Amino acid sequence: MEKAKIIGVAPQLVVRDVKKSAEYYKDILGFTIIGLVLDPPVYAMVERDGFQVHFAKSDTQDIKKNKDYRSISHDFIIWVPEIQNFFDEVVSKNAKILEGITVKPYGSREFVIEDYDGHKILVGD
Repeated sequence: MEKAKIIGVAPQLVVRDVKKSAEYYKDILGFTIIGLVLDPPVYAMVERDGFQVHFAKSDTQDIKKNKDYRSISHDFIIWVPEIQNFFDEVVSKNAKILEGITVKPYGSREFVIEDYDGHKILVGD
């Protein structure tokens, strides 16, 4: 029997407003909206360079992020070898930068963005 191959993983973020979250990822982070479910949307999918992020509408206005459970945590990580180019791109679109590009003790360059709903995204090279 041939071993099954995983071909992708997509984080699913719980958000207050699915449409606004999808538009943020499109307008600020350069993703393409590939689907909105229902009207008003209760679910959305965005894609950039073959990678997806999904959004699900919260049942309440009180959404939790990873930082609510671990202060130094991020909600997900994006790896971009051309980190300076990506940083310049998102800064030019007024992304909320929580931490500029820094070189970590383990050698990676990283910066941190906060999205529309307050999710923290770590970008590393």
